[in-house]
Amino acid sequence: MGFTIAIDGPAAAGKGTVSRAVAAHFGFAHLDTGLLYRATGRRTLDGTDPVEAARNLQAHDLEAEDLRGPDVTQAASRVAAIPEVRQALVDFQRAFARRAGGAVLDGRDIGTVICPDAEVKLFVTASDDIRANRRWKELREKGFEDSYDDVLADLRTRDARDSARAAAPLKPADDAVTLDTSRMSIDEAIAAAIEMIEARRSA
Repeated sequence: MGFTIAIDGPAAAGKGTVSRAVAAHFGFAHLDTGLLYRATGRRTLDGTDPVEAARNLQAHDLEAEDLRGPDVTQAASRVAAIPEVRQALVDFQRAFARRAGGAVLDGRDIGTVICPDAEVKLFVTASDDIRANRRWKELREKGFEDSYDDVLADLRTRDARDSARAAAPLKPADDAVTLDTSRMSIDEAIAAAIEMIEARRSA
């Protein structure tokens, strides 16, 4: 029997880290749906049409080493605003969500569009400054030299684009539980998420 946990939120709020840990805790499969859009966006940087890139996405495209770079991040946000791209990737995500044994999906429209019937929905967020600092440190560790101010500006641009797009805008589902990680350590955020999920499972 399937059990779906939908985890949404803006960039660098901690949803990926929380999602992976939650999946491991419950023994569920995990899908970072943002990788689908990053891989699609990466292919457009080579001149490929966004819709064609989405329709022809292959599993190995999700394993490219440069999917977390700034150029790919912005390209992912641009293609994610295209309704035809989102539709091309919906079926894959929904099939994954209902697999036997349970699944955790993290992204921006999982609880609202991809899996509106998910048994548990979380919306992971944090302040702009905290998120920008986390992303800046992450980029520095990977060798990128973007300034903090540039990272903050890019993050806010992406937030605005993701929240304002007509197709599946970034927002919490009406029945989602919000988890603000601004003042939490990684371990605290994970523990809080697990507690929320356990509460929903036993309700």
